[in-house]
Amino acid sequence: MAILSSDPEIGRLLGRTRSVAVVGMSPRPARHSHDVAQWVGANTNWKVWFVNPNASEILGRPCYPSLAALPEPPDMVNVFRNRHELARVAVDAISARAQSLWFQLDLVDHDAAVRASTAGLDVVQDMCLKVELERLAHQLSA
Repeated sequence: MAILSSDPEIGRLLGRTRSVAVVGMSPRPARHSHDVAQWVGANTNWKVWFVNPNASEILGRPCYPSLAALPEPPDMVNVFRNRHELARVAVDAISARAQSLWFQLDLVDHDAAVRASTAGLDVVQDMCLKVELERLAHQLSA
């Protein structure tokens, strides 16, 4: 689909999202992935899946080893991984039939974004999902 950056585009993406897979979910409460995933789970009606091959459970919920292991395709893949892993996560998101790919703050990989966009995913880079959900809440409830 497209690489999104404007408020209206991101608002539309957030408004149609009903499930999110958090890739790189950490069991450590001090990590941003933990905070963001917990907040999204508590403040949206979205299904939230955790993806971390090194954990079987986080926050009392199952943790999946990969996107391919999820029970159904996620609408969004929210990524908390090192920059050098973004290309692989983009390929995994395409294979998992996700509708969008969201790279968290400070995560940018133009080639991975173009690849995912060309495959039909909407892509957001270098933005925090929690911050954007809070900031655009008025748009989503309209």
